[in-house]
Amino acid sequence: MRQLLASAALAALAGPLPAAAYTVYVSNERGNSITVLDSETMEVTETIPVGQRPRGINMSPDGTRLYILASDDDTVQVLDTATHEILGTLPSGPDPELGVLSPDGSVLYVANEDDNLVTAIDTAGGTVKAEIPVGIEPEGMGVSPDGKFIVNTSETTNMAHFIDTETNQIVANVLVDQRPRFAQFTDDGKLLYVSAEIGGTVSVIDPATHEVTHKVTFEVPGVPKEALQPVGVRVTKDGSKVFVALGPSNRVAVVNGESFEVEDYLLVGQRVWQLAFTPDEKQLWTTNGISNDVSVIDVESLKVVKSVQVGEQPWGVAVKPD
Repeated sequence: MRQLLASAALAALAGPLPAAAYTVYVSNERGNSITVLDSETMEVTETIPVGQRPRGINMSPDGTRLYILASDDDTVQVLDTATHEILGTLPSGPDPELGVLSPDGSVLYVANEDDNLVTAIDTAGGTVKAEIPVGIEPEGMGVSPDGKFIVNTSETTNMAHFIDTETNQIVANVLVDQRPRFAQFTDDGKLLYVSAEIGGTVSVIDPATHEVTHKVTFEVPGVPKEALQPVGVRVTKDGSKVFVALGPSNRVAVVNGESFEVEDYLLVGQRVWQLAFTPDEKQLWTTNGISNDVSVIDVESLKVVKSVQVGEQPWGVAVKPD
């Protein structure tokens, strides 16, 4: 008993265990590079030259591959995360902007902004499985946790398109507000969040009925309404908190996942665009395209703990599940 008490006392004195160290990747749209950072030190460790205008980046489920959408090269580059060498390319279709992987990583779905298509790519075989016509200027891509549906948002059509991944056919079109940019399912698949950049809202959609059940709106004292432009969205695993990047307002909104009310606004860098959690959800990383940096948010305290300079016009962010 004394030994157990002593062990407990030592554990209490030691305090909480430190956060795990993860590798963070940031695409620099105008820098034609990927910046690599250490989540523990929050420092840049490497800069990797890549193709022209890299935007969306997707990490494979096993963390061995990073898929880089080189928009102006009309291709997807495949980066080995162990060696940081480019292994090859995948056929993406014209102007790939954002992508999403099937839960098993076997298919990469890419929005082709200039061609009004979603391209489904076999990641192992390096072939195009399907080209799916969607609305005008497709951008946002989401995937249901069970992999049965992907969602594409079309910026000019102002719709979220639900696509059956077995038939590669659109099964529902949901009208949202102006210029939808991003689609994010909750981990249980019961809700879908779609941001509307110009509309200034986030639509909450029931995937079972394809109905908009709530609209999240934003208001920051002293910030013009037109500057509150929702773009990237991330949801905690338990669905309790939703983080929304608000573009040129330089804020990330913290939304209650039950009431859909905004609980806080966190000041980050200029023109915050995309977001990514570390796998333990202790940190949220934001890309800030005008200030050329990333901000690190401590999720528990809801504090911005650091800003780190990266390359020119950071756009996408992904974290390796070490």
